[in-house]
Amino acid sequence: GGKDAINIKIINFNNEKMQITWPTREVFPNENVSFFYTFDEGKHKVWKPCTAYLLNQDYNSGCLFKTEGPTLTISIRSSNGSEELFFKTLKAEFFIKPSPPENVTFFWEEDTVTVSCNKPERNAWCLGLELQYKSKFDKEWQSRNSRCCSVGDQGFDPRKCYSFRVRMKRLKHCNVVTYSSDWEAETFWMNGTLLDSCDDDITPQPKPVIVLSCLLAVLLLMLILLILLCKWQRVHMSVLPAIPDPKYLFTDLFNDHNGNLQEWLDKNDHVVLQTKLEYEEPESITEAESQPEDGKNSDKQGPLEKIFTFSGAAENNDVKAAEIACLIPASSTMAPFAGFHILMNDDMYVML
Repeated sequence: GGKDAINIKIINFNNEKMQITWPTREVFPNENVSFFYTFDEGKHKVWKPCTAYLLNQDYNSGCLFKTEGPTLTISIRSSNGSEELFFKTLKAEFFIKPSPPENVTFFWEEDTVTVSCNKPERNAWCLGLELQYKSKFDKEWQSRNSRCCSVGDQGFDPRKCYSFRVRMKRLKHCNVVTYSSDWEAETFWMNGTLLDSCDDDITPQPKPVIVLSCLLAVLLLMLILLILLCKWQRVHMSVLPAIPDPKYLFTDLFNDHNGNLQEWLDKNDHVVLQTKLEYEEPESITEAESQPEDGKNSDKQGPLEKIFTFSGAAENNDVKAAEIACLIPASSTMAPFAGFHILMNDDMYVML
């Protein structure tokens, strides 16, 4: 009760600086209090005013000053310093918050990791070292504690990447409040190798594997396209059969003479072209053989033979007749060709 009833927070940063804070808005509403302190233990204390205030909404809510001794006495007074609102004497070393560990090293031996740091010059027996770690498959940190200044654990999987962080902790038998230091910078390890982050443990595929995979994919695609093309050609041939091209039967006529029948005939006067009739009707052959016996139409039609002969004995008129034979005749007309007269109708065509 009384002047000791104010809830203040005391932090001694590594026994180097003191920070005292108080709830100014709750305890001292609308009043900007002043702060004084001393490390003197005798009756005649020399009070020092605060030179570095901490503010909360423009009101003094704390003070930061240098640690100068083991015993601290503080006094919070009214704004003009005439009235004392709070008074307390305490041991500064009971409120020490240690600094982060220095020169942290990791030692790996198979599945065991040992972490160590430099030993502080003062009060090392009051300090402990806390290690926390987790893999990227863990949601929460695993914690291990040990006396200053080495801590370790085992059971680490060499195939996993782990995050590590360490800090100093003030032991309970030395502090009123168990303060811990800030965490040292987080590090990432995998099987004894320091990494920039745990994303680096995703091993990229080697270039030869990537090239081979792409090549196989292209070959598979080409095979599928080839199969589809073959099936398409079969369907196309069954639906739309190919029409014979006359130029393959008379290659020299079209390649050497550009389809000039007269020039082709003149050059091949002594060449005999024989064409077999693939289909013969007995009635037409009998009828053709009976015509020379009767002699009725000997002036208009000649005998029908299986082999047509073009020779140098043919007269020039036969050449003109051959040219006429290349034209599509009218239905049921007589088409002269090389001395022969052929009866044509709508269902017949001449192919060279």
